[in-house]
Amino acid sequence: MNILLLGSGGREHALAWKLAQSPLLDTLYAAPGNPGIARHATCVTLDATDHASVVAFARAHDVALVVIGPEAPLVDGLADTLRAAGIAVFGPDRAAAQLEGSKGFTKDLCRRANIPTAGYIRCTTRDGAEAALANVFGLPVVIKADGLAAGKGVFIAYAQAEATAALDALYANGDAAVVIEEFLDGEEASLFVLTDGTTLLPFGTAQDHKRVGEGDTGPNTGGMGAYSPARVLTPELEARAIAEIVEPTIRALAADGTPFSGVLYAGLMLTAQGPKLIEYNARFGDPECQVLMMRFDGDLAETLLAVAQGRLVEIPGARFADDTALVVVMAANGYPATLQLGGAIHGLDAAAATGATVFQAGTRIENDTLVASGGRVLGVTARGPDVQAAHAAAYRAVDAIDFPTGFCRRDIGWRELAR
Repeated sequence: MNILLLGSGGREHALAWKLAQSPLLDTLYAAPGNPGIARHATCVTLDATDHASVVAFARAHDVALVVIGPEAPLVDGLADTLRAAGIAVFGPDRAAAQLEGSKGFTKDLCRRANIPTAGYIRCTTRDGAEAALANVFGLPVVIKADGLAAGKGVFIAYAQAEATAALDALYANGDAAVVIEEFLDGEEASLFVLTDGTTLLPFGTAQDHKRVGEGDTGPNTGGMGAYSPARVLTPELEARAIAEIVEPTIRALAADGTPFSGVLYAGLMLTAQGPKLIEYNARFGDPECQVLMMRFDGDLAETLLAVAQGRLVEIPGARFADDTALVVVMAANGYPATLQLGGAIHGLDAAAATGATVFQAGTRIENDTLVASGGRVLGVTARGPDVQAAHAAAYRAVDAIDFPTGFCRRDIGWRELAR
């Protein structure tokens, strides 16, 4: 079958790499793709915001499945348009994608369905937000932009000055939708579940590193590295999170007439009272997708098509290697603020020779040279029998890459290494 993959980042490169291994695949198209994705797919120019063009391309090229990688097209309702045209699509409709598109929507759903999560208040004005901070929440406190923010709209304020700075940023252009939450104490972990709206299939766990600096310091980013599995999310805790958080969410959406079909990515806080939901994403994480794909031993095309066609019950289970996979993100200098773009990248073949897989994100070809074109540029990914081995293997590959205008954290996986 022919598959169309939408997106251009490291997540989409990992998906393309795994989809290309499927014996069911005839041709994989990617729009717009990147130089790494081009090794596995035919890259085409296609604007995901132009729904009619995506439908026309899918029909003209006998596309049996469209895989939507990033969140923005999902929130924009592209999956609705494709389904209305009779084209199978992996990803939720606009209404269900509000789980990621609106943090307030998700918090309200949690309240209705009695799903464990942090206490919260939704605010639309600066005055309302300041009143909530003064009268409801102590410090530390979590302040979030309500809509999509590319992983950078979350502020954890430990002092009043930090809370004020967060509100300054979120209300810089006037009134805005903001969610203020109780601070949860514990360790974070990510749980992935595939669902067609009825059947649920656990699809791996991971832990990522959001902050730019060593020791998880500095501003939040889209993610500086990750590893899978998250052994802190024990089988018992995973079962509890599915029963108390994920299953009630799927049931509530179905009861509302907006069933969720795709991958549900639950960000969890493992508190003393048990797992609590931090937030949902309606797509695979980046860079978590890279480590999940490294460990997944099944046929990704077959699995995603079963989700899209409502046949997930036919998939007996998701097979993952017992190995640990770890990804180190190499970013352009200045990330996540002012970026130094255009820097040349060499040594990817040398990195691959170490046994690692390098997924490309913000890259392009300029004068026959691979250069940096975005904040997060490469995802250097390796497997090993344990986290120590995977960590060592990933950094051997990092050290083989010549990217003088880039940087990475050297401590990815530090919590698991310490354990």
